[in-house]
This record gives sequence, C-alpha cells and structure tokens, in this order.
Amino acid sequence: MSNLEVIGQQAKAAAYKLAVLSAIERNRALQAMSDAIDAAIKEVLAANEKDLQAARDNNMSASMQDRLTLTEDRIMNITNALWDSVMLPDPLGRTIEGITRPNGLQIDKVTVPLGVVGIIFESRPNVAVDCAALCIKSGNACILRGGKEAIHTNTALVKVLRDALAGCGLDPNVIQLVEDTSRETATAMMRLNQYIDVLIPRGGAGLISAVVENATVPVIETGIGICHAYVDESADLEMAANIVHNGKTSRPSVCNSLECLLVHKAIAKTFLPMIRQRLGSHNVQLRGCKKTCEILPEATPAVPEDYETEFLDYILAVKVVDDIGQAIEHIRTHSSSHSEVIVTRCLESSTRFTREVDSAAVYVNASTRYTDGGEFGLGAEIGISTQKLHARGPMGLRELVSYKYVVTGSGQVR
Repeated sequence: MSNLEVIGQQAKAAAYKLAVLSAIERNRALQAMSDAIDAAIKEVLAANEKDLQAARDNNMSASMQDRLTLTEDRIMNITNALWDSVMLPDPLGRTIEGITRPNGLQIDKVTVPLGVVGIIFESRPNVAVDCAALCIKSGNACILRGGKEAIHTNTALVKVLRDALAGCGLDPNVIQLVEDTSRETATAMMRLNQYIDVLIPRGGAGLISAVVENATVPVIETGIGICHAYVDESADLEMAANIVHNGKTSRPSVCNSLECLLVHKAIAKTFLPMIRQRLGSHNVQLRGCKKTCEILPEATPAVPEDYETEFLDYILAVKVVDDIGQAIEHIRTHSSSHSEVIVTRCLESSTRFTREVDSAAVYVNASTRYTDGGEFGLGAEIGISTQKLHARGPMGLRELVSYKYVVTGSGQVR
C-alpha cells in the first residue's frame, strides 16, 4: 500500500468518527485550532520565510510572492476566519424538506457530510487552514496537497492544526497533508476514488485543467478568474475609477482581481486618461485595442490572447466597445464565468447586464474583489466554483454537505 493510500485510508476512517460528533465538539476543535495558530505565529512565520527565500532565489514574480507571503496580520485574518466558522450555523442534520406520503411514510431530506474532501492547491498557505476549518465544521475529513513553493509553511500549519485536534481528543487524521509535491503523487491523488469523495482544485489554469482532465474522483471545478469591468456611458466616472483601481491593484495575484476593462466609446476619451493616471501609481501595464491606443499612445497594443489571460499581475487588458451589447458579447466570449461588474447609473443597463451575463457573481457598481466567502458572510471559503452543478460561486459550509433521505414508517410494506 502506497503512502497516499495510507493517508486516504486514515482520512476515511477519521471521517466516519467526525461525522457523528456534535456541533459543540466540532466548534471546540475549531476554537482550539485558532488558539494553536495564534500561539505558533513565530514558528509559522519562520517556515514561511524559508518558502519566501526559495521564491526569491527562483525569481518568482512579486505578485506571486505576495500570494505566498504570510504576515502577522494575515495570520490574524486566518484565526479570525476560524472563529467566524465557529459562529456559523451547523450545516449538518438540517431537514431541507419533509413530506408525508398518502400511505403514512414520513420522508425527510437531511444534510450529511460529503465524506473525504481532497484539495489540490498552489501558493496561498491560508488555503490549508480555510479548507481544514470548513471541512471540520461540516463533518468532513480533508486531504491537502499544496504546491512545493509553500511546502514549509503548509507543513508547519498542518502540524499545528493536527496537534490542536489531538489535544481535543479528536482523530488528527481528519486533516492530512500530502508532503510529496511531485506531479506523480498529484495524479495518483486525482484517482484515489476508494477514499476521496470529491476533489477541489485551487490554483492557476494549468492546475485546474490537469485535475479536470486526469481525475477519476468527482471534481468541483474552481475556475480561473478572468474578471471584467464594463464602464457604461452613464457611469459615475469617479466611482468607476475607484472600482477599477481597487479591482486591479488591491491584490492582483488573486482570482477575483480585474483582468479586463471594457469602456463605452462615448466616455472613453474622458475615462481612459483618468484610469491610466490612477493605475500609474502601481505601474500597471495597459494592453489596449486600437481605439484604446489612439487615446493612450503609451498603452501596449493588445493581442487576442490578452483578452483570455488571467494575468495575476499588474497588467490590464482594455477594450473600447460600441455599446453594452458588445460588452456583454465580449464577456460571453472571453470570460471564465467568475466575476463581472457594470458601473452605471442606468437601471435598464444594470438590469440587462445582470440578466444576460452568466457568471458566478455579477456586480452592479461594486468591486469584484468582494467575491470571497468571508465577504459574502459564508465564513472562510473552500474555493470559488465557476461550474453550475452542485455548487457555484464562493463555496462555504452549505456546499460541503450532501443529503440523505430518512424515511420513517409504521410497518408499511409495498
């Protein structure tokens, strides 16, 4: 039996035990996990520095280093997310609906854990804790496989979490870390049907594509974020500049950051110089269509691939469009179905945009950076699904449960 199969077997056994614990016991574990991370900040930061030094030695881009970096404030956000999970309602044992049949059978549809959740992720070490927290709260065991760039940080965090669980009398095997970061092990994990009930990839286009194409375990696809902002002819331009600036520069290395700006031709000559000035403080490179380059000669001429790229960097594709219909058509053609925003003062335009744009999150006059489980009030998130079956958008506790039918009778036979 391979090491990965041992991990799977242990997780499966631990999942059965976790599923029957009370909400109080699961919440007590989350509190212990939060306290343990808080007490181990120095050790976690020291491990993170090893990963950051390797990233610097390998000339990792600044935006990707930011994705990898932990600070005391970011660790505090992680522990706060754990506490937020404690405060959320218990997702298990909830009767979704119930009916009484004419023969007297009472049929209740009741929420239950998925079982063992596998997560294959890249770079961001907070993912390990967020996913573990949501899995514990929803009664699921988890098998985590992070990228080699964060191996020291992930190892330190998972050790802290497992020790905290053991201290509460819980089986620490409900949280497992695959320390072998080779492609071969990742592929083997994608096919661990005997032990993993669902697999969730979190990372770039290459990782997600590899999981979707190679996995035999059921997959919830968390897509890349080619997010769009459309500035309508009626928009408040100062508001639009704030939304675009925030969407592109607040944290460009995450999936809800803006990658493409669409501007109505009627306001392009006014708005494009405004946004160039706002983005200039971060040295954002603008890659524009022909009309954009005529207005902003310093912009780099865009190639078709620029409108289908998740840059995760200080780069923004720009296109001037004739009207809202052309903007919607561009989004329909090039979007990854993650998050899109319209900035407008026209009710007709906003209604049309939200009706016709088929993405997981569609905004009117607000930054796409809000597509986040915490910001949506879901606690932490395990990923942002861009598919439509089972889950869509930020995935919180309710997306980590399934259901079973509980049928109560009084001796009925068929």
